[in-house]
Amino acid sequence: MKKRVVIAVAVILLWVPGMALAETPNQVGGFVLDQDIKKFEDRVIMDTTLPVRYAENIEEVEIKFTQGFKSGLIAYGTCDQPGHIVRIKLKYADSGKKFYKDLLKQFKKRFGEPDEYRGDAFKIVDAWKWSFVNQQNHKISLILQHNSKDEQEKIGNSVKLTNTTLMEKDLLCYKNKQLDYRERLRQREWKAVKPQTSGWELFLPR
Repeated sequence: MKKRVVIAVAVILLWVPGMALAETPNQVGGFVLDQDIKKFEDRVIMDTTLPVRYAENIEEVEIKFTQGFKSGLIAYGTCDQPGHIVRIKLKYADSGKKFYKDLLKQFKKRFGEPDEYRGDAFKIVDAWKWSFVNQQNHKISLILQHNSKDEQEKIGNSVKLTNTTLMEKDLLCYKNKQLDYRERLRQREWKAVKPQTSGWELFLPR
């Protein structure tokens, strides 16, 4: 009976996309998800740290020269687990389409067929996404992309590895702290501000 259960579980793991835990990636270019950014201080430029647009709880820092890569941004949380890396975005030094095609073949060899096409119909941006669940039950997203013309995206070849579970946890922590702070402000005794005008002039723009 136990043998049958083990076989059944193995079949499910092979059949469900992204469920093969042994092949779930957690690092690229020498940077590791869920590790403290302090472990990589000799490889990043901490003076470049900036909050991510529309996600102020996440901060990004530029990488120093890394062989094989032109540039990169390492993102880490500031609330749930301050300093822990939640996303790695790297741009390859080789921006050619041939390198991208060869790299895509290597990705498929290691991780199987992608789960989703994330590029456009004309393949100006050619991008593929793999989705995984690691042993901690965290959702991991991996995107390989080639961009030839779209100026809204990084031109050339890039890889993005994200622990979406850690990002979601950090955002929830940040929102809860913001709500707590606003509630404390509401509970303070505020004096009513007396307007300089009255009557309809108080309500009408001028």
